[in-house]
Amino acid sequence: MLEIVIRIALFCCSLAMLGLIYRVIKGPTVPDRVIALDAIGVNLVAITALISIVLKSHAFLEVILLIGILAFIGTVAFAKYLEKGVIIERERNR
Repeated sequence: MLEIVIRIALFCCSLAMLGLIYRVIKGPTVPDRVIALDAIGVNLVAITALISIVLKSHAFLEVILLIGILAFIGTVAFAKYLEKGVIIERERNR
């Protein structure tokens, strides 16, 4: 029973991923695309965790952590770019 539920959840996450990819490509504004990219990162974590459960393996835990960290850093960088126009601010002493 648990295996069926996990496979259904995997299918639902895959469908959500397709919708998010569409939003990244076709999004009306840049913030919509950034939010979709962040949601893709969350879905990747969920899909990796579900695959780890199906395969009964602990080997994917580091991958889940890495995807989560990269998705967070990417979202922060995009948000800073949208707010200020630059990601890395350089101080000029003149």
